[in-house]
Amino acid sequence: MNGSNFPGLVPLHIPGKEPLPPGFTEEERDAYDKMQKTEKFMTMGAESCAFKAVLAGGGGLAIGAFFSLMSSSFAYEDPLIRERTQAGMKTTQKASAMFKEMGRGMWNTGKGFGKVGLLYAGIECVIESYRAKNDIYNSVSSGFVAGGILARNSGPRAVVGGGLAFAAFSAIIDLAFIRREPAEED
Repeated sequence: MNGSNFPGLVPLHIPGKEPLPPGFTEEERDAYDKMQKTEKFMTMGAESCAFKAVLAGGGGLAIGAFFSLMSSSFAYEDPLIRERTQAGMKTTQKASAMFKEMGRGMWNTGKGFGKVGLLYAGIECVIESYRAKNDIYNSVSSGFVAGGILARNSGPRAVVGGGLAFAAFSAIIDLAFIRREPAEED
């Protein structure tokens, strides 16, 4: 244990001369130090709000596209609808039109899910960083803010209603699926 981990303590070892973990030799110190710096940099990046928001947005995009793909398979079950929309087309044209429509639907639904994921995860991370706590109030307040932002074009009543609905949904999900350790008393 080096004193640099505890502010105000004198280091036990000269910087750069700390003991190496078992299995490393003195010749490998530079490689070990580079590995430590890279690991620290990657950890900082993975803990950043921007990374979390982009990850949630990408996941939302993928899930939304998958849901749309699954639901679009039911759109072509009715032969009467298929006859009206694809009258006079060859088989390759019908397949091309069907895949283009599915792609548009996947993109639009995925984009919506991604926007919600990006917005919610970004707001929650900022609130959590500001409060320096990980509890249900972060998810409820970020749900309220995100719901209000998503309903902003429908008027003030819809902003409050959307915020309350998203906050309630966030609270239910948080209570049902996320288990947190109790806070430690000082």
